[in-house]
Amino acid sequence: MQYSGIRTFSHRSMGLLLAVVAAQPVAGQSRRALPAGTVIFVTTRQALESQTVRTGQTFDTDVTDTVAADGYTLIPAGSRIRGVVTFAQPATRQRSGVIEVTFDRITLTDGTPYQMSGKLTSIDSAERRQIDTDANARVVLYGGRGGLGAAIAGAGSTKNPAAGILSLLGSALSEGRDVSLAAGSRLAVQLREPLSLRTRGIARAMDANSVITATEGIRSAQQALSRLNYYRGSANGRLDDATQRALVEYQIDKGIVATGNLDWRTARALGLQTTASSGEVSLRTSLTPAEAAALRRTSQALTARERNDLGISGSGQMDPQRRYASGDVELWFALSAFADNVGIYEQTITNAGNSDGATAAGRSLVSAARRVDAAMSQASPTGQVRTAWTTIRQQLGAIAPDYR
Repeated sequence: MQYSGIRTFSHRSMGLLLAVVAAQPVAGQSRRALPAGTVIFVTTRQALESQTVRTGQTFDTDVTDTVAADGYTLIPAGSRIRGVVTFAQPATRQRSGVIEVTFDRITLTDGTPYQMSGKLTSIDSAERRQIDTDANARVVLYGGRGGLGAAIAGAGSTKNPAAGILSLLGSALSEGRDVSLAAGSRLAVQLREPLSLRTRGIARAMDANSVITATEGIRSAQQALSRLNYYRGSANGRLDDATQRALVEYQIDKGIVATGNLDWRTARALGLQTTASSGEVSLRTSLTPAEAAALRRTSQALTARERNDLGISGSGQMDPQRRYASGDVELWFALSAFADNVGIYEQTITNAGNSDGATAAGRSLVSAARRVDAAMSQASPTGQVRTAWTTIRQQLGAIAPDYR
């Protein structure tokens, strides 16, 4: 199977071509386990040249960003991951060079070593999307296009020996160029198996590099992704291949680095609530009573503002000297109805005591907001009215990530 598209992968002057080959699936005391599929970014400490490397040769990489799980630091930046060359073929006049690598050990900054099982993946979002079309994909490096770019091609099965890559890739290797990966090149390592590590310190507020591993957090993300039509599996709380593919698709669409990790940035975009002190993550589906009360007051003030802009009195008397466009009057009606709906919503979540009912009420409120959106598009409100409505939409986005 041949994929199309060319993407930059490594050092600008030492680019590589990437090939995807099917791979075999791999299935306490203050510890957290990074799930299989977690992506860790590293930079190489040595150059890798297909003309000189040999099978079995090892090389070192440095972790570029601290990796935390559920608020706890697990892998500090500067930790070292060891790579192993599992296949190497220098270029000939007719065939490009190839390097296949795996990663088998991580040594933390305090010197503590852990065995691990990792594979190479792409740092490019578009390439990740192509790689993830095969849940068992593995990436090999091959030289081509004069070292100016990168491409992805698919071939083969793990039942074939590593040398079979050469015949399976066929014409993809026709450039006759060597792999030339400079020291300091950025790579992405993807865990084949869960990696259990001791936590460091106390839980802290999550940041962009914190990943969520708790079952309930993953289940909440699956529910949110399902609602947004990215995920069609069951909410089983497992970061399986289908969930990671859904995360990659969502991250690409939202402009988030497409690792497939359920990281804090992605969780926030999905509308999940995180609590660092307990590691709890939940899907937020309703405003608090205080937030609902504030939204009601804002909506009422906006309705009054639009009415005044139209020259309509508090009793509903219109200016007899003014010509009213139907779109402007429709917007006033829609804003008035929305403000009334917010009042009903506030009463519901304050008194209902039913989470399913509160969720349904939130969806109904968003539907009412969409009616305002439609009216806004046909009206000519002032800039202040538009700005105020944008603020309300952002508040509703807290309970409906697809409404922002």
